Amino acid sequence: MTLRPLFGLCLLLVLLVAGGLAGEANASPARIKDLVEVDGVRGNDLLGYGLVVGLNNSGDSLRNSPFTEDAIVNLLERLGVNVTGEQIRARNVAAVLVTASLPPFARAGSQIDVNVSAIGDAASLMGGTLVMTPLNAADGQIYAVAQGSILAGGIVAQGEASSVTQGVPTAGIIPGGARVEREVAFDFSQMRDMRLALRNPDFTTAARIEAAINQDVGAKIARMVDSGTVRLDLASFGIDSPARLMAQIENIEVATSTKARVVVDQRSGTIILGSDVRISRVAVTQGSLTLRVEETPLVVQPNPFSDGRSVVIPRTNAQIQQNPGNGLAIVDNSVSLPDVVAGLNALGVSAHDMIDILKSIKAAGALHAEFIVQ
Repeated sequence: MTLRPLFGLCLLLVLLVAGGLAGEANASPARIKDLVEVDGVRGNDLLGYGLVVGLNNSGDSLRNSPFTEDAIVNLLERLGVNVTGEQIRARNVAAVLVTASLPPFARAGSQIDVNVSAIGDAASLMGGTLVMTPLNAADGQIYAVAQGSILAGGIVAQGEASSVTQGVPTAGIIPGGARVEREVAFDFSQMRDMRLALRNPDFTTAARIEAAINQDVGAKIARMVDSGTVRLDLASFGIDSPARLMAQIENIEVATSTKARVVVDQRSGTIILGSDVRISRVAVTQGSLTLRVEETPLVVQPNPFSDGRSVVIPRTNAQIQQNPGNGLAIVDNSVSLPDVVAGLNALGVSAHDMIDILKSIKAAGALHAEFIVQ
């Protein structure tokens, strides 16, 4: 490793420590259950349209939200109340969209959480109660029914001249607010060919999962199909309980391998990078130029009792200041990018300057990693 001439001994020590820590972090294993999804075992999104009642004069203004009035009329008519031709001006009702996720293997009678969001001009859903609302899936069938008191995530305080809002009072949740009425037709016990889908596709990780499963089971039951899929052949080996097999293999730990990646957020100055990132031999220098222009006009007054007038004399002070940079540093191939960033940080380089340096290294073709700017 060679950094010269101005990074110094302090930078060298920081690089050695950072390099050792990066190597240790790269070897940490993860369980198979945290790396893959089982094909067919998935949740289903549910959606419904309902009404929230009992609001403290913070509901929809029915003149601006006619769909709320139509929903109230339809609800009352189903309950046997005839309101045809009546003008409803209630401010304690709000129209909402209700969303939920039906988890895999959910059985009839089990309860799930729901999210409630206002779609009209309601000011707050605090203290409201969701009226019985059917939740439909993408196939148009009703899979759950939601009802209950809403826990809103914000607060509103207002007076005649001003108001203050904290959080989002027009959205909330109902823990366990929906009851499952229909089950998804999926029999996991009848599967004879199972596929494990990697959350982060990678050939090396998929190969390691294949080898770990075969070693644990004692047979070549797993076969890597591609970088994102490992297939389990249950029928050929007479395995009649897929659930028991998954319970056996899901806690196997596998050393993961991911693509080298650098992620930067220019708004907050956040830099995230992996220990596998490498750079080619490159020279780096960093400095800044400061331009300052100050206007201090001078007013000249005429002599007393003279026939004169005040004159404004312009006076400008312009300065250009070249701040000394950190010098020109040459980085050899053996130095990883985490080492370089740690060294720049030790020299006091700001996060935004560091982002500019990383962009320049990438533009020079010396950064061997996927560079993501958010």
